[in-house]
Amino acid sequence: MSTFGPTTTTSDTTEGPNWRPLDRIQRRVAGVLVEKAKTTPENYPLSLNAITTGSNQKSNRSPQMDLDPSDVELALEELREMGAVVEIQGDGRVAKFKHCLYDWLGVDKVEMAVMAELMLRGEQTVGELRGRAGRMEAIADLNALRPVLNSLIDKKLVISLTPEGRGQVVTHGLYQPSEMPKVNVRAGEIFASSSSRPASAPRISEDVVAALREQIAELRQEVARLNERLNILES
Repeated sequence: MSTFGPTTTTSDTTEGPNWRPLDRIQRRVAGVLVEKAKTTPENYPLSLNAITTGSNQKSNRSPQMDLDPSDVELALEELREMGAVVEIQGDGRVAKFKHCLYDWLGVDKVEMAVMAELMLRGEQTVGELRGRAGRMEAIADLNALRPVLNSLIDKKLVISLTPEGRGQVVTHGLYQPSEMPKVNVRAGEIFASSSSRPASAPRISEDVVAALREQIAELRQEVARLNERLNILES
């Protein structure tokens, strides 16, 4: 897990939260930069080719994309102009990029993991979000995630698309306004699917299992005794 986090320097960051809606490629590029900084810090900052590969990877991405380096380069330039990304000259040969999203969004490490996961996959249930964001920053359970979501909702960085409770669906607040109708439709489908799933069976403690095994053993012994008496009566 990466140690990259909020910085107190201002040489390559904006002063205070300065976020705005992003288009789908900008969101994907920003999400990739955060994800790789947290999960593979030894390879961060990233080159243009690495960001393109990360944007097009098949796992942990929705929707799937097939971006050209030119698409990613344009998004990086736009993000750089917004103050969300900076370019670094890597060993004098290849330009590399890192994000400034802690300051740009005004978030902490766990909030950033949640935002990155939402930028990479869009709307999802709170349960799914906890598991997926947990690969970047430790989130023990839903009770630990709830205050993080509430903080992001207060900052308007996260939107709750369905009522709280089982199957609640959330997403980030970085969509363009024209995208929201489709987002709401997808959220409704996710919520309906999640609500129709049977609840998970409660876990049975080891003590209960041991007691049940003992009862089964006693029943088997009783059956054996009854069979023995039946054989005597029939003989």
